[in-house]
Amino acid sequence: MQNKWVNLFAGIIIQTILGGIYAWSIFVPHLTNNYGISKGQSGTIFGVCIAVFTLAMIWAGRIFDRKGPRFTASIGGVLFLLGYLIASFSGGSFLVIMIGIGVFSGAGIGFGYVCPLSVGMKWFPERKGLITGVAVAGFGGGAILLSTLGSHFMGSGMDVLIFFRWISIIAGALLLIASSVLAVPSSVDEDDTEKIGADKSTLLSSPFLLNVLGIFVGTFAGLLVVGNLSPMTINVGFSEEMAAQAVSVFAIGNAIGRVSWGHFFDKIDFKTIPLSLGGFAIFLLLLHLLSSFGIPYLILTGFLGFSFGGNFVIYASSISRYFGTDSFPHLYPICFLGYGLAGIIGPGTGGFIADTTGSYTIALYISIIMLATAAVITGFGLKVFDEKTE
Repeated sequence: MQNKWVNLFAGIIIQTILGGIYAWSIFVPHLTNNYGISKGQSGTIFGVCIAVFTLAMIWAGRIFDRKGPRFTASIGGVLFLLGYLIASFSGGSFLVIMIGIGVFSGAGIGFGYVCPLSVGMKWFPERKGLITGVAVAGFGGGAILLSTLGSHFMGSGMDVLIFFRWISIIAGALLLIASSVLAVPSSVDEDDTEKIGADKSTLLSSPFLLNVLGIFVGTFAGLLVVGNLSPMTINVGFSEEMAAQAVSVFAIGNAIGRVSWGHFFDKIDFKTIPLSLGGFAIFLLLLHLLSSFGIPYLILTGFLGFSFGGNFVIYASSISRYFGTDSFPHLYPICFLGYGLAGIIGPGTGGFIADTTGSYTIALYISIIMLATAAVITGFGLKVFDEKTE
């Protein structure tokens, strides 16, 4: 269907459904209390999902080039549906849930995620940052929707596994419907940048490595927080209701941040990299220092989501602007492996530190130090982008 607004809307629907994974922490207390799955194990499920998501994107980018967005996104919808369906029949088994949501749904997210980004940049080449932000804002907003629905239904007595089943049926069907209308423009203006393959010289270039460093550190901190936010909030003395609110506020900030950082990128381009990392470090430190105050805690949680959301716009836009739109499906999934590595390490690290020490303090300090260091490195490294900002 050759209509840019239909494609943008379909892309937002896809991203919204896939982004529900960021509401994962609302399931942690239910999995722990009802099925004995530890915080560390829950963080591992989430981390595996993120890791598989990023690995699947590499394959999805290649299939996108050969088969187009409709076929690629439909594969994602089927895998996503199957993953939650498997988890719903797991009987609370950690291994089965990890295979279902971590592996199958994680792969589905990877196949679905790359399509709206690539399609949106081709339909709106003059506003890559903003359109990328709008598209992936749905990914952040999906956690708001799922956390609200999850809190309502599971709070009313629905078992978490039954809730997984409904995600499979309803969200899976919507994914397949939205995927069926995705298409690239019949004629696309030639990109002003030569198409660049994922060869060794490109992958080891300073601009590419700075993007990988930024996305790894930014998402390490963000995934550690979002993967443990509900138990983290309860750990500092707040109620489960407050924990659900924190997840929703983080998700709202995440969604707003994605659109805002896209606009910022269109205005100040690569300077957004150190700015987002430094801001994230400051907000995370303030959250720790003010963790005993309810309203400031919620506000800072929103700012953390705002900072985290930038990771999914800044680096996609940076790769597209520096290396070219046609190179995006090949190079961005490889850069996105930094996010996958963060997914393996971040949430599980936070959960295991909490299991061992009884708090998330050490994990937060590790994140703050990493963010501040990366902000300095990328700030001093901005000159490597100069040839593309003349």
